[in-house]
Order: sequence, then structure tokens, then C-alpha cells
Amino acid sequence: MARYKESVCRLCRREGLKLYLKGERCYTDKCAVDRRTYAPGQHGQSRRGKVSEFGLQLREKQKARRIYGVLEKQFRNYFKKAERIKGVTGETLLQILESRLDNVVYRLGFAGSRNEARQMITHGHFRVNNHKVNIPSYLVSPGDEISVREKSRNSPRFKELWEIAEQRSQPEWLELDAENWKGRVVRLPIREEIDIPISEHLIIELYSR
Repeated sequence: MARYKESVCRLCRREGLKLYLKGERCYTDKCAVDRRTYAPGQHGQSRRGKVSEFGLQLREKQKARRIYGVLEKQFRNYFKKAERIKGVTGETLLQILESRLDNVVYRLGFAGSRNEARQMITHGHFRVNNHKVNIPSYLVSPGDEISVREKSRNSPRFKELWEIAEQRSQPEWLELDAENWKGRVVRLPIREEIDIPISEHLIIELYSR
């Protein structure tokens, strides 16, 4: 599958805010957004002017895609799926994105960023309900249990992350069992529990054109 391979700091600078794509680095003074508040590129510092309604909608969609690391076709498919489910389409879309295995691994503290979570899942470090799953886009359901493979628990990186995870608060819709290196999906998150700077109604307006 195609994947963005250039500097992810450029994506944060393009959106004008931290998307926390590099994990711990984003919390330090090395963060590119803190050092260079303008957009990347030759004309980044000179970009001015009023943004159109379409431009605002597009930027929200791009932010959501970049935060969750989803390609355009896949994101559109998530939107179509959210439309078919009864409820508020925007909130349902975010619930689907939050239910991705790479996001859940990140939310539980098993990875420093969603990008790192994707890499770890692809390398087979996690199990869902005791079954090996190496697909980052796998959608978990309430009641599913995510655990770290036993052979991976001795990895220095996992031990480092585990110490951080034990001290970090998890979302209420997830439950962490630090002693047994696993977590559980209690339920789907509600909108107030999804802490991303997205106005999802603009995304819905964009795709409803």
C-alpha cells in the first residue's frame, strides 16, 4: 500500500498546528511547528489571503487524514460506511477512525505515535483476542482485547513505552491491564472523548457536495 514517506513535520506545518505525528519529539523544543510557524515550501512565509469555504472543508479533511494516517480512497470509504450507520455521520466517522487498531494501540500507550503503531502492528507484535493481526486498519469492536506478543515484551522499546503507558491516563472507552501487557475496548468513544482538533461537520459538507 502507498504511504507518505517524506518528513511528517511538513504536514504539521502545512496545517499550522501540531498533529503529533512524531510522538515524544512533538512535546520537545525540537518540534518543527514551534520553530517555524509558517507553511513549508518556497512561498510558505508569503501565503496570505482569505480561504474559501471549499478550502476550509478541504483543510479539515486533510487534517483528519494526516492525524490518522489514512489515504484518500480509504478515508472516503470510511465516510461512506459512516453514512450507512444510523446516527450523526460526523461522530460515526470519527468513531470508525478511532476504532482502527493502530489508533487503539497508540491510545493505550503501546506506541509513541500512530505511525510507530502501524509499524509495530505490521511486524506482528500484537494480538487481538489472542489472534495475530498485522493489519493496522483492522477495526476493533467493544469487548476486543489487544495484547503484546510475549516474545516482544522483552524489547527495550516496549519496556520504555510500558513505563510511560503505566503513568499515562487512557481514554475511558479503553481499559489498560499493565500487569498482563494488554488492553480492552470497553465501548466506542463519544465525541467529547476524541481529543483531535477537527470540525467534522466541514468534512461531511465537503463529501456532500
